[in-house]
Amino acid sequence: MRLTTVGTGTVAPSAHRVCSGQLVEAGSLVILLDCGNGVAHRMAALGAAWTGITHLALSHFHPDHIGDIPLLMMAWRYGTLPPRAAPLEIIGPVGTVALLDHLAGAFGAWMREPGYPVSVREIPAGTGADLGDGVRLETRKVPHTDESIAYSITSGGARVVYTGDTGFDETLGSWAAGCDVLLAECSLPGSMGIPTHLTPEECGRLAALARPRLLALTHFYPPVEQVDILGIVAESFDGQTVVATDGWAVQIEET
Repeated sequence: MRLTTVGTGTVAPSAHRVCSGQLVEAGSLVILLDCGNGVAHRMAALGAAWTGITHLALSHFHPDHIGDIPLLMMAWRYGTLPPRAAPLEIIGPVGTVALLDHLAGAFGAWMREPGYPVSVREIPAGTGADLGDGVRLETRKVPHTDESIAYSITSGGARVVYTGDTGFDETLGSWAAGCDVLLAECSLPGSMGIPTHLTPEECGRLAALARPRLLALTHFYPPVEQVDILGIVAESFDGQTVVATDGWAVQIEET
């Protein structure tokens, strides 16, 4: 399994970070977790396998997590030769079908029939689904928006947990326990902490509960980059931690 943090930014425009997008390659599957503004072009810049994405999984519906969906869907039809023919499955929390209907209303009916097969599957929080080729996806409710979920992806014994946007929740740490990579948002410094986003202090506490082999941090607003993120996390978590950048990647050995 390979994880690439395509976009590690937020709604705050940045010269270095585009909005949220995480690419997981597992077996024959290529799963894009969230598709915020700038993600499609960033994948091209990184040489990532954007034409081969098999699944698009959404954590919630804020624009920095969904903004590039219409662009990417059109790129698969008109931005590559030959045009896409392979099916795409879009996955998300309850409300994903309605979201895509709204996008089609705004951008055009072509989004429902873009020239390649598209299916949509809502996966309620607390449930899961087998995606094929031995890849299992599970979901959990997190405190951010009404629909927000975290994802766990397991393949061949390797496990990645992606928090999406979330506030601190001890039971999220328990749910993620023992994962190979905990990909956690790290939005704001402690001085600006709010219940719906994580601070470095809370990332450290969450990782101390989950004990991942690697804690990878993403989703940075500019003020949090002015503090010692790694030093603060280390006050609670003594494991390996990475402040991810756009294009950072890690190979996770399957057993």
